[in-house]
Amino acid sequence: MSTQSIAQPAAPSRAALSSMIEVLEAGLLERDAAARVVLLAAVAGEHVLLLGPPGTAKSELARRLQKIIETPVEGSGATVCFERLLTRFSTPEELFGPLSLKALENDRYERLVEGYLPTAQVAFLDEVFKANSAILNALLTLLNERVFDNGTQRLPVPLVTVVGASNETPEDEALQAFHDRFLLRVPVQPVGDASFGALVASDLGRLPLRSTAADESCLAERLNTASRQAVEDAAASVALTPDTLQALHALRTLLKAGNVVVSDRRWRALARLLRVAAAAEGRFTVEPCDLWLAAYVTAPNRQTLDQVVRWWQQDVLRIGPADAPGWRHSAQAFEKQLEVETQAPAEDGAESAGKMALARSLGGAEGTGGNREMLRLYSERVEARLRRRWSPLHIRARVAQVRDLRESVQAAHAKAQAEWAQLQSRLLGRLWLPPSWAHNTLAPLGERVALLEALVQRLQAAEQGFAALPVNEALADVPAPMTVAS
Repeated sequence: MSTQSIAQPAAPSRAALSSMIEVLEAGLLERDAAARVVLLAAVAGEHVLLLGPPGTAKSELARRLQKIIETPVEGSGATVCFERLLTRFSTPEELFGPLSLKALENDRYERLVEGYLPTAQVAFLDEVFKANSAILNALLTLLNERVFDNGTQRLPVPLVTVVGASNETPEDEALQAFHDRFLLRVPVQPVGDASFGALVASDLGRLPLRSTAADESCLAERLNTASRQAVEDAAASVALTPDTLQALHALRTLLKAGNVVVSDRRWRALARLLRVAAAAEGRFTVEPCDLWLAAYVTAPNRQTLDQVVRWWQQDVLRIGPADAPGWRHSAQAFEKQLEVETQAPAEDGAESAGKMALARSLGGAEGTGGNREMLRLYSERVEARLRRRWSPLHIRARVAQVRDLRESVQAAHAKAQAEWAQLQSRLLGRLWLPPSWAHNTLAPLGERVALLEALVQRLQAAEQGFAALPVNEALADVPAPMTVAS
């Protein structure tokens, strides 16, 4: 008897995920990080918290995410989205549905949950920390275990992700357990000065920001249970490389030193999230450059997040400061010494210095036409005759020292350029890493390449300047070597 193989559901393609990201961030300035994290949370089935002041597109991102989720099968009882603004006066009925009068007649305490949070795939809860304890306690179980206690029944819920929004991180100890239910915590700030012009010039201010059908036309496919499960299955085969594990150990030590407590559950969830992100990108390993996500998982506040970002850039990616103060100061010292030796008067001292000063004043004197040019040429010839001349040994020693420094800087420039190109290939064009993160991370290395290139050119000019000093073959003095910093 022949058997037919059953087609396994496929994970969403890179093109499909890219189109989802495009829908999420279309027209929103400086929201590339938040858009990618919100989508990754949905793919991984995790909850995300957007922290920032009003008017920073937190609710718009959540509403757009709802458009990316495939509509449930009719009759399943599930709905795509649920949205509520919470206050301290909000009641459980607003989130979980009204009490069933029919059930009460039969002495059962049950809610009519259809169309409310227990049947939603994506939920957006605005001002989430303002809810009262009755709501928060029910949400804890729903978010963490994906079940809802409806009377005597414990019902599984179709919830994919909850997007919470708040103006600030809660400081009340009673809210910490609920705060911990959001694996990803993303600060969302007003646009910076660089994007302000585009912000005020945009016509989005007079249009509804909700995604329209035209906005969604670029979607190759929508996210559904089967595609998410396919990513989950693929993630089981993704491994954390030894250097990634070593980096995570280092991060744990760093956070402990700063008295930042990260639970075992959160570390395990981070590892799973990294595997899901890699699997969705079609990779079989988690690499150290993926650890930018750790900032949104381990940091309880903006200060710690910035610290983790610096750790990722400096310790994991090995990106040092752009400046090279030692070489820069050495180049300045050589340029100053060249200026001194170029302008030094002949050995007869004050008389030569006076004649040189007179020649310079003639060279800069006012004149017209050919007369001014004649004065300039005369002054240059006089200055050349009155300049001090140097021994061949002196000139060779100066040129050799500048050349040695130039070659060291050139080697450093070549190394920095290779590191820059390699890191560009690793960071640019990745699916999940926000472009703003990639460019900001690469910026110091690009600045270092430009700085070292400029230093090489300055040292080449100094080398040529020392080689062109006037020579007196009869002299045999050797200069004391100048101090060169590294």
